[in-house]
Amino acid sequence: MMSDSVELVGVGVAHARVLGQLHAGAFGRDEAWGEGDFARLFDTPGTFGWVAQVGTGEGPQPVALVVARAVADESEILTIGTLPTARGRGIARALLRAAAAEAATRGAERLFLEVAVDNVAATALYRAAGFAEVGRRKAYYRRPDGGRVDALVMARAVR
Repeated sequence: MMSDSVELVGVGVAHARVLGQLHAGAFGRDEAWGEGDFARLFDTPGTFGWVAQVGTGEGPQPVALVVARAVADESEILTIGTLPTARGRGIARALLRAAAAEAATRGAERLFLEVAVDNVAATALYRAAGFAEVGRRKAYYRRPDGGRVDALVMARAVR
């Protein structure tokens, strides 16, 4: 269950640095998107996102992110991640709900995402949130050891 001390804060191009830092913390340096990647994403029409912040004695600390895009009647989660120390608290579930709600307000009817087939925890989260597999991209993700793994393409209605 998500703690009351978690706050979702809307983000944009001005937050590219913190988004890059969060992405690196959630996915590791080898798979991280950088500040420039996020700046380019938010220069694309229809892109939106949030950072989840957890209140601490040192003030709010960012622990998770979601960035999505809505175009016409479809939307896509481009990335979603939670720092390892904050996982299992319902934060990613809250970010998924926020992205789906925003996609609906922007006229989207379906929300898509991709996930590595070996990311069991994320796949379970997405299935619990109403996503179903609609496709597969063979050898889509490259691993640091040079191996490759398929991506599941998943989707759900947002209305």
